[in-house]
Amino acid sequence: MSGGEVALMIIATFWAILVAFLALVLVKLVKVLREATRLVSDIADRTPDLLDEMTDAVRATNAQLARVDQIAGNVQTMSGNATALSSTVAATLGGPLVKTAAFSYGVRRALSAQQRAELAKRVRSTAKAERIARQRAARGRS
Repeated sequence: MSGGEVALMIIATFWAILVAFLALVLVKLVKVLREATRLVSDIADRTPDLLDEMTDAVRATNAQLARVDQIAGNVQTMSGNATALSSTVAATLGGPLVKTAAFSYGVRRALSAQQRAELAKRVRSTAKAERIARQRAARGRS
């Protein structure tokens, strides 16, 4: 064997190792591609079911939102009715109630003034009686 043949043998050996390595890489690549294809196929098979479930969920949510809108409208109507009722009650009972309160205040004040006047009269009469008694006592001693 000459030097050229040995070099060709070494090149052929490296070439065979390179081809074997590339074949191994291609086999692993084929496995990865098969797995990816199977995964994509599974996802494609499950997508319609997921879309159907999502559609049902969106419909249910829309139905609930419609109910919430209806409830909010009813609450708004009720608050308007309560405001109107409050205004009506205030207008109907407010004037007479204020007049009644003012009248009762006046009566209480008049009664209070009368009681104070009677108390002052009793205090004055008691004080006068005591003064007279003291004067008589002082005259009796002298």
